[in-house]
Amino acid sequence: MTRQVRICGFIASVAACVLILIAGCTNLAEETAKTKIEPEKTIETKIKPEETAKIEVEHKEADRTKAEPEEQKPPVKLTLKFTPQDSTTYRVIMEAQKSGEWMGSPPSKPSAFKGGNTGNRMEMTFTQQIQSTDDEGNAVAKITIKALKYLATVRDNPVLDFDSSREKDRDNPLGKLIGQSYTIEITASGQVSKVIDTSGTRAAVGDSTSAGNTATTLLSDNAIKERHTIPALPAADKNQLRTGDNWSSIETFFFDMMGSKSYEKIYTLKEIKDTDGRRVAIAEMNAVPSSEMAEQLHKEEATTSFFSKMFDNTETYTGQLKLDLVAGKVEKYVEELKTEWLAVDPSASQGKEKPDALRLTAIRLYSIERID
Repeated sequence: MTRQVRICGFIASVAACVLILIAGCTNLAEETAKTKIEPEKTIETKIKPEETAKIEVEHKEADRTKAEPEEQKPPVKLTLKFTPQDSTTYRVIMEAQKSGEWMGSPPSKPSAFKGGNTGNRMEMTFTQQIQSTDDEGNAVAKITIKALKYLATVRDNPVLDFDSSREKDRDNPLGKLIGQSYTIEITASGQVSKVIDTSGTRAAVGDSTSAGNTATTLLSDNAIKERHTIPALPAADKNQLRTGDNWSSIETFFFDMMGSKSYEKIYTLKEIKDTDGRRVAIAEMNAVPSSEMAEQLHKEEATTSFFSKMFDNTETYTGQLKLDLVAGKVEKYVEELKTEWLAVDPSASQGKEKPDALRLTAIRLYSIERID
């Protein structure tokens, strides 16, 4: 009974505060309206009509001067440019991690629970040489692998740790990828439209070990498309943009028992910088949950919703693009998703200093950077 009284008292206090705030806002709005009106009266009584008209014209001219610079600037074209035989070196990083952490008291930790971090991180340095181009601005590119790092862990224990710069790793099946090439077709909007030829590189691996299977996976069509697609660039019919303009795309991720999540990635062209003879466009990305995949995700809920509804979820998904407009090359693009699920024991007593809780975390990272 006492607890109910306290709750009711709290609700009443909040309601009273809301009423006070509403009254305060109303009064403030009224005062603001008066303030807007009063200067007009002062101008009418102290300034002659012709002077008032002159002031209004001057104000309009000043406002136009402020607005015109961005509006008058021609739009920039956010697109890739390809020149036959041109060669560029990039470093791409792709990472997928998941972890579980028991945050309650050790004695109450379930015996079957195994925490730690599980996932993989791949870092590849490659050259991209343009073989040919077509009338639509698309290109056939030869990709040659120059360096590779790959780390896979299971509950914090490394199960595969490869670095092509280490002498001892050169006989590893992943080491056979160094110097190998494959060809792809890239559109001017950064999409890998076709994987043309990987046969020679796949034949060079020819190993059924864990490292060999990883090498084969890195050469799959899906992996190659993910690695070389620039997801930040707008579609070909929407690439003429001014500072402040937006464009978007949809991305969906699967998180095992936590189900799938779909996001709308919203890009905003923030600024154009002129440095060292280059014009660099800088765009920022912020993602929000998307309903576009709602029907498909709803079908998955039958198996995942019971488990996922036990958790509170928080997430951040951001990115940044730097595009050299003169060369038509990506200087750098990075995007990172971090999502956390937290479940707290609802039966924990109020007096318990640290209620039992479980935190799950998932990270997805994609980064590509021009290094020459």
